[in-house]
Amino acid sequence: MTMDDSRAVLERASDMARAGEPFALATVVWRQGPSSSQQGSRAIITASGELDGWIGGACAEPAVIREAQQVISSGSARLLLLGSPDQFGGAVPDGMRVVPIACQSEGALEVYIEPVLPVPHLVIVGRSPMAHALATMARSLDWNVDMIDGDDFVTASASSRSMLVVATQGHSDEAVLERAVAAQPAYLGVVGSRRRGEALLGYLADRGVPKKQLERVRVPAGLDLGSTTHVEIAVAILAELVRFRASGALASATAERGQGARSPHGRRSTGHTASPPKTKRHPQATDPVCGMTVTAGPNGLPLEHDGSTYYFCGSGCRQAFENDPAAYASANAKRDTRC
Repeated sequence: MTMDDSRAVLERASDMARAGEPFALATVVWRQGPSSSQQGSRAIITASGELDGWIGGACAEPAVIREAQQVISSGSARLLLLGSPDQFGGAVPDGMRVVPIACQSEGALEVYIEPVLPVPHLVIVGRSPMAHALATMARSLDWNVDMIDGDDFVTASASSRSMLVVATQGHSDEAVLERAVAAQPAYLGVVGSRRRGEALLGYLADRGVPKKQLERVRVPAGLDLGSTTHVEIAVAILAELVRFRASGALASATAERGQGARSPHGRRSTGHTASPPKTKRHPQATDPVCGMTVTAGPNGLPLEHDGSTYYFCGSGCRQAFENDPAAYASANAKRDTRC
């Protein structure tokens, strides 16, 4: 990876961060040759498993993508050592994760993967004392908070990356909630009693809103603290939102519904288009010779045998299979991990 390529990766990372798209940034901090990667090589991995940049060849890439998706979900960075454990012996520091790979080159990599998660976007519809209290507390957490009057709220005011709280308290609740459901936010809660919630959801069901969307509406919003003041209700709602985010549900919802989603300002997020291009993530399979996880695509050196397709980490394993397919096919008949 050249300096220009690395700069392009960082520029796209900046664009994605501004657009509110979660991703992981992987950086090669050490290599043991021979290896196709270089120290300082970088790549972006999205929640859906797309890779942009260069982090290594067919041996390293599937493992980095898999680990990066876990980093995005957990929100915690990790340091990987990719290679045979024998290459590191007992010198591997605590906290490092060793991921065995079986490249014929016998190279090894140390890769640091860090999550880049968007600041939570909270949309509060309504301006009651509770709404103001909730906004104040959420801003103290450095969240991006929008308070909108019910009549001014439109579907584009929120996105699949937003957490949305409807607190209109009887002022056009039905119309506001219908627009809120259409935004498909990561979280949607309504401030009100269960009885009022049942009436609202019944109204939307009669309007033809799909049941699956209605099931995602949380009413009443917030943890159940019993009879409380408006400030305590705000605390209960914020506690639920913090728990929602900490559980990884916000990142998961973003990954599930956030492809090409609107930014918090209603614009479509397309990301930076400069090179290097994205790499579409292929399904994965198990190399029947060495047992490592490989890409089930053209780069996986596919080989047809007895009606099944096998994939390999490199030409050496593929040649070993061709020399004695019966030995490997029978031993690995139940090891196909394609997903």
